Amino acid sequence: MQIFFINNLGGGFADHIQVDPGTTVEQLFQQRIPEEKPSDFLIRCNRQVCSANQMLQDGDRVSITPLKIEGATR
Repeated sequence: MQIFFINNLGGGFADHIQVDPGTTVEQLFQQRIPEEKPSDFLIRCNRQVCSANQMLQDGDRVSITPLKIEGATR
């Protein structure tokens, strides 16, 4: 099935990608950004905050945005 994936890490990118039916948000995160921790990101599905075990559906829009931007200061 196809979803629209928006990765806002670093330079960022967006693209339609193929995922297996039954894939959860957590599995997608681990496949696409394995070196990072999900707790450091805001993860949304169809513009809504979602749970890690939410199963993706064909046509979903998933965005992953870091909570801390590198180089930002307080």
